[in-house]
Amino acid sequence: MRWMPFFFLLIFQSCHSQKNITSSSSNFITPFEKNKNSTSTYEETIAFYKQLSEAFPQLQLTVHGMTDIGFPLHTAVLSVDGDFDPVSIRKKNKNILFLNNAIHAGEPCGVDASMMILRNYLENKSLQKFLKHTVIVVIPMYNLGGVLNRNSHSRTNQNGPESYGFRGNAKNLDLNRDFIKCDSKNAQTFNQLYNYWKPDIFIDNHTSNGADYQYTITLIPTQHNKLDPNLAQYLNQKMLPRLFSDMKKNDWEMTPYVYARTTPDKGFAGFLDLPRYSSGYAALHSAISFMPETHMLKPFEDRVYSTYTFMDVMLKLMHDDFKKIKTARDKAIENTKTKKIFDLNWALDMEKNDLIKFKGYTAKKKPSLISGEPRLYYDRNEPFEKMVNHYNYFKITERVQKPIAYLIPQGYSKIIERLKWNNVEIKKLEKNKIFEVELYRITNYNTVKNPYEGHYLHRNVKVEKFIQKRSYSKGDFIVYVNQPSNRYIVETLEPTAPDSYFAWNFFDGILQQKEYFSSYVFEDLAVEILRKNPELKKRLEEMKKADMEFAKSGYSQLNFIYKNSEHYEPTHQVYPIGRLVKK
Repeated sequence: MRWMPFFFLLIFQSCHSQKNITSSSSNFITPFEKNKNSTSTYEETIAFYKQLSEAFPQLQLTVHGMTDIGFPLHTAVLSVDGDFDPVSIRKKNKNILFLNNAIHAGEPCGVDASMMILRNYLENKSLQKFLKHTVIVVIPMYNLGGVLNRNSHSRTNQNGPESYGFRGNAKNLDLNRDFIKCDSKNAQTFNQLYNYWKPDIFIDNHTSNGADYQYTITLIPTQHNKLDPNLAQYLNQKMLPRLFSDMKKNDWEMTPYVYARTTPDKGFAGFLDLPRYSSGYAALHSAISFMPETHMLKPFEDRVYSTYTFMDVMLKLMHDDFKKIKTARDKAIENTKTKKIFDLNWALDMEKNDLIKFKGYTAKKKPSLISGEPRLYYDRNEPFEKMVNHYNYFKITERVQKPIAYLIPQGYSKIIERLKWNNVEIKKLEKNKIFEVELYRITNYNTVKNPYEGHYLHRNVKVEKFIQKRSYSKGDFIVYVNQPSNRYIVETLEPTAPDSYFAWNFFDGILQQKEYFSSYVFEDLAVEILRKNPELKKRLEEMKKADMEFAKSGYSQLNFIYKNSEHYEPTHQVYPIGRLVKK
């Protein structure tokens, strides 16, 4: 890296949106600063970071794995002491802030805000004191396929910029649904990159859709129910109050993300960040995460500066609270290693809520000029400020006791590679061995009628447990559940979890029966089976009495006998990953 000294006087503009943000005499002016209704292209963004890295040794621009469009992911890392090794950084008791931009390429606020904040913290030595205990890792643009698919029309309801990227990536996937299944090269690279840096705080910058209201920026924090109590307590009692307060002091008052079933004046709910989302994925790794959501109808300029301010106040909070953050996270990681019971499923608790102040616009109805039917609109001439219900509590609907280990047949290589990307320690069996394991039989599930992000997602999965001695082969895998990544392990390998590998169709082969019977041949054998098994015959007669449709169906009765005989294949609907529950 070349060192190029720059001498300048920082002159900060005093207008509302730019206060304490932009240096008018900077040697590195972003395209956004030249035109406040524009966002940087891919070429402009990477060139900007290259120039910064050549000028400042505290910034390192690195190329990582590929994306689906054939371009690599970059990271820009700002470390004031020039240390870019995450292991060494942690030994110095520093925290890592990880910023992700343009996961939805039509929501580029973070792209331009990140360029400015890294530049300003590099140019202004008075700001660098806030990086004494923090290293910043930035993905300049994540969804490169979407970024390069630039247009001016796909974000129909959005107020600027003049042109922007597309939501889908090069495979038309929504990357904020891909963190577990990893259908995209983007997500595969991200999984490895994230677990290389192991950030303490993760920010994924977005722009919202939905209702109209007075705020320029709203916030989705990690759903506190999903965090270790040490992190949840710090987040709720310390971090969030300060973030909301500091944003208000900087003239960017926030509200929780407006996830309203009707209009927000009637109340709105918190967001359950499932692992498929960036925030839920971070929670699996004991990190506090945030999705700032700037409001689509506000000017692009304001959306960028509010995003900048949020990252700025976060850096200053991390400086002041670096010990608290590290202590809480260290405890969370240690607790995750020894935790015995894991929560798998949640449901919104509509009987429990907080009252929060909300600044909105009055929702009204008027005749549609298209259909003549009443249509919703928000009257900006009638702003209001009032207390509304915020439903931000989730009930645990399912828990599971972790096993000693999971045993995974080697044929499921896609599972193994995803676990490896997430720093899961995996051991190979060195010889054939019989284990007594707990197995699941899939007894019921619902599948979406239409494809969702390339999959027919399973939901409401029901299982029954049974114990069986099962032979595992040399080369099969064993995953002990005594690791910092325990939550990731459990929530992906337990089939009833909403974003498990089973839910995402990695095991659909077991759901199809491979062998069948011919009725005319099996009839005689079925009679013999019943003769030898009076208990089975008794169950058959009871079912005929209880179910008239069953009693009228000869095939159903034969199938019942078949499924309760030695001829029925033992692998049908049996989840192949065994749970080792006894040493």
